[in-house]
Amino acid sequence: MKRSLRAIAAGAVLAASGLVAFTVQTVTANAAVSLNNSDVTANLWSWNWNSISKACTEQLGPAGYGAVQVAPPAESVSLASSDNGAHPWWEIYQPVSYNLTSRFGTRAQFTAMVTACHNAGVRVYVDAVINHTAGANNTLTTTYGGSTFSPTGYTYPAVPYSYDDFHHANDGYCSDDDAVIDDWNNVSEVQNCMLLSLSDLKTQSSTVRAKIAAYLNDLIGVGVDGFRVDAAKHVAKADFAAILALLNKTTAEGVAPYIAQEIFTGASNSELLPSAFTSNGDVLGFSYAMGLKTQFNNGTLNQLANIPSWSLDAASAQTAAMVTNHDLERDATTLRSLDGTKYTLANYFLLAYPYGQPFVYDGFVFPTSNTGQSPPADSSGFVTDTSCTNGAWQCITQSTGVKGMVGWHNATAATTTVSDFTTTNNNVIGFHRGSLGWVGINNSSSASTATYTTGLADGVYCDVITGAATTTGCAGTSITVSGGTASVSIPANSAVAIHMNAKSGAGNPTTTPTTAPTTSTPTTSPTTTAPTTAPTTNPATVGATFNEYATTAYGTNVYVVGNVAALGSWNTANAVALSAGSYPVWSGTVSLPASTAIEYKYIKKDASGNVTWESTANRTATTGTSAVTFNDSWDVASATAVTFNTTATTATGTNVYVVGSIAALGSWAPASAIPLTATGTTWSRAIAVPKSTSFEYKYIKKDASGNVTWESGSNRTYTTGTASAYSTTDTWK
Repeated sequence: MKRSLRAIAAGAVLAASGLVAFTVQTVTANAAVSLNNSDVTANLWSWNWNSISKACTEQLGPAGYGAVQVAPPAESVSLASSDNGAHPWWEIYQPVSYNLTSRFGTRAQFTAMVTACHNAGVRVYVDAVINHTAGANNTLTTTYGGSTFSPTGYTYPAVPYSYDDFHHANDGYCSDDDAVIDDWNNVSEVQNCMLLSLSDLKTQSSTVRAKIAAYLNDLIGVGVDGFRVDAAKHVAKADFAAILALLNKTTAEGVAPYIAQEIFTGASNSELLPSAFTSNGDVLGFSYAMGLKTQFNNGTLNQLANIPSWSLDAASAQTAAMVTNHDLERDATTLRSLDGTKYTLANYFLLAYPYGQPFVYDGFVFPTSNTGQSPPADSSGFVTDTSCTNGAWQCITQSTGVKGMVGWHNATAATTTVSDFTTTNNNVIGFHRGSLGWVGINNSSSASTATYTTGLADGVYCDVITGAATTTGCAGTSITVSGGTASVSIPANSAVAIHMNAKSGAGNPTTTPTTAPTTSTPTTSPTTTAPTTAPTTNPATVGATFNEYATTAYGTNVYVVGNVAALGSWNTANAVALSAGSYPVWSGTVSLPASTAIEYKYIKKDASGNVTWESTANRTATTGTSAVTFNDSWDVASATAVTFNTTATTATGTNVYVVGSIAALGSWAPASAIPLTATGTTWSRAIAVPKSTSFEYKYIKKDASGNVTWESGSNRTYTTGTASAYSTTDTWK
């Protein structure tokens, strides 16, 4: 745990506030329609809840992260002075209650953060401090939520805990005169005595277990999906197993919460090794992180081909792998952001090599002369919003290269096979994961050019370290694969990575559709309206905007394909990619031949390139001589356009959506609500809904954190007929 923790603060400050009782509140957070299918976690340590909400929405979700790890949310001591200055970071590992009021925000802000992350497809893992409470030798008793406690009396009325809920010197559990761990290979002492004078909970007690479980279940109730368990080595395995048995299933997925245990390596007693704790969950990969530092610092990346020789802590499937964390970066026992490109390259390797569940770390910048320094905070210790531009925070999780490698990791997840591990020299390597992706890493000061076996089909791919694939090419470097090999120049202290889903021009492998397009002549043609003013010229092409309502799992995108060359001539490899910028409506504009009858359909492509056709017959239309818009809905053959108009005032960052009782309006799921476009205070959008259908609907508002506000009153109702267009005129109520 906190091996860099300094002595607890001196001085005397008395909290002048009343009792705060810990009450379990059953609040279920709304999950996204589909959480990202990824095991990559962004560890945003010491970021406040508002900043994590923003990161999930704008960065982590779109990049494909599967989870975010957040700092301890329980109320802790608030130390105005310490050996490390005001409000050292390690305050948060001294809880005084299980109330969700901390230096990172309020309970409401925490709950909003969980909801925002879920809406972005990202799970939330909490750093849970359950081995101990605040230090028994604490002389400062102020707290972030106003709860009172007596460190010397071992009383925490806000939980409540009292003297008998803790281990004490020579109490039959802790056979030590000062009750502090001295022998780090003595199981009884390690698990029943105090770690760094932190009051050690008597987890043998069913009462204590029940209170710990109540805290964790409270977090699960607001949507938390898993836990990084602090100081798990210091809780007896049987005790922790008993606590786990009391936990509820997660609200988002209905599964047991994910568990990653902090079991520091190095003990000579086999009962205290990380591998001894895996029956209760995964363990943090300390030896893995230290091994990465050794190889990158020694210039021996060739040794990365044989990771098991590092005497790892546990099997791959039971390891939360990392390059560093908040303790290790301060001790410099692993690579850290101060190591520059070596640290960055190690994170690329973490995401490329199939060992463990990757945790990518972002904390705050600190001086090596004061490793206990507070994160950026106000004078009361409350952490201020994260800025990735002011130099105070580490933001590698948001860098182009790491986000590209998250996509690479997800694209290659189907195989754990490493093939053709090539050592160009001891500091330059390359390998591929089956036929799904290839990566090369150059940990030297000179560029390296070599020919590598990539395992990929021939084509032009985009290096995801420098930029993603675009509809017209690559945002970064292009790599050509011919005959399964590629000549690649890897810049000094950099990397190159390509995968099957990052082809230049957004190309994807062609697969046989399960439902092919029909070729029969349509029985009816769409209703068209002649322009009120004839064009002065007869253009060869016209702009056609396709708007398709379609919900998808992460990694699946929507395309339009049709019988004319501009729509790919029914070749799914040449289908036109639509943008999810207004998800769940996918949109794109194509130049089509003017005055021409066309047929088209929408398809979905998943991360493996598999194609799903919508089941309806070919859609038909005839272009005229002016721009046209098609508003459609997945698998709805006979649709009409309903333009929803509502007058609503909003604050900056808040938008208006419509949601309703039918699938085309999201089936009442806020995550699938359709965003409207604002013109002044009027919010509008034309949406394809089935003809001759009665439905209910309402408007909602979503703020920048993903919080949903429903308009008041009863559901609105509407019935479509057989006409081609309808509209509503509503006012927010």
